[in-house]
Amino acid sequence: MPASIIRMLLLTGTVLLAAATPLPGTSEADQPRLPDIRLEPVFGSMSFQAPVQILPMPGQEDTFVIVEQRGRLIAKGTDPKSRKKLLIDMRDRVRMKHSEEGLLSVVYSPDQATDPKIYLYYSVSKPRRTILSRMDVKEDGTIDKASEEILLEIPQPYGNHNGGTVLFGPDGMLYLSIGDGGSANDPENHAQDLSDLLGTVIRIDVTSKDAPYAIPPDNPFIEAEGARPEIWAYGLRNIWRMHFDRETGKLWGGDVGQNKWEEVDIIERGGNYGWRLREGKHDFRPVDGQPTDLIEPVIEYPRNAGQSITGGFVYRGDDIPGLEGAYLFSDYMTGRLWAARVQDGKEPEIRQILKGSPMAVSSFGEGTDGELYICGFSSPYAREGVIYRIAPRTVR
Repeated sequence: MPASIIRMLLLTGTVLLAAATPLPGTSEADQPRLPDIRLEPVFGSMSFQAPVQILPMPGQEDTFVIVEQRGRLIAKGTDPKSRKKLLIDMRDRVRMKHSEEGLLSVVYSPDQATDPKIYLYYSVSKPRRTILSRMDVKEDGTIDKASEEILLEIPQPYGNHNGGTVLFGPDGMLYLSIGDGGSANDPENHAQDLSDLLGTVIRIDVTSKDAPYAIPPDNPFIEAEGARPEIWAYGLRNIWRMHFDRETGKLWGGDVGQNKWEEVDIIERGGNYGWRLREGKHDFRPVDGQPTDLIEPVIEYPRNAGQSITGGFVYRGDDIPGLEGAYLFSDYMTGRLWAARVQDGKEPEIRQILKGSPMAVSSFGEGTDGELYICGFSSPYAREGVIYRIAPRTVR
């Protein structure tokens, strides 16, 4: 499908809802239509304050952890009779004077039985910076704030573009997306500077017993003079949300654009994704002699389709077979929700799978069964929000 047609489809929800075009080289029989979905409230009408992440509670089936941007972690079971449980309150430490600051992301260590830890990424002030830290998880699931160990502090020149998502890869390493430091246009060109962690995805080994973290020996810039060895990929503006496909191991990220293009990237070892030389696939501030191996996004869309991408997940659940292997993503400002099939060397098939949206989607989450959830705010400028499960359009 030509890129111009893809852009048109993204712009016109009525066209998107009418039909999906198969990938080149496939037939309708080979590639079923990406199906519509509906949103099903997970906790009824129960709301949360600025929910920015949802993830499963380790060891507790049908219980989720909701990250509230102002600094609280709340556990809530899907049983209507269950109550909210406060796991930690970080509001005394977290800075949120800008809408992109706050408690941004958490992840539990992969094996809670032998390593009951949680990793947190959040912003603080005086001076302005973001912090990656870890804390102990108690037997009752609450988090010991006094046990905090700071692993990394990242100076932040402005209040926006902090990133970020913290997560573990299938290799057991910890990954963190970090924005370019903010303002607009990356005025100090952080994202192209390998001596700086801003505008990157980093990869570190947090199993070290002798230091807060170690550098994996296969990180790409260990031998590069002046480069931060933590860097896994760079040239990124602000990957707010990223995710590992549980089947392929690919790392998908939604990179928020400047003023023309939003993009989806597959993050590769050592990759340079072009910002601020490019925005999406298009020149932004090119320079003479710039790298020729910049990695292009697998999906991009123009600003009149949306203004702030919320990266999502590849669907690997059982409830909606037609979405198997499709990447779901949204736009925070418009609330549109899309699914995309992406194959190497071919234009993606993209379809809007929900007509309208009750929320500004801040994040996607994945249950242990592969089913997907979304959280967000009642509008882009509100702070209250609810949690939905992505469900089949037709109830079986």
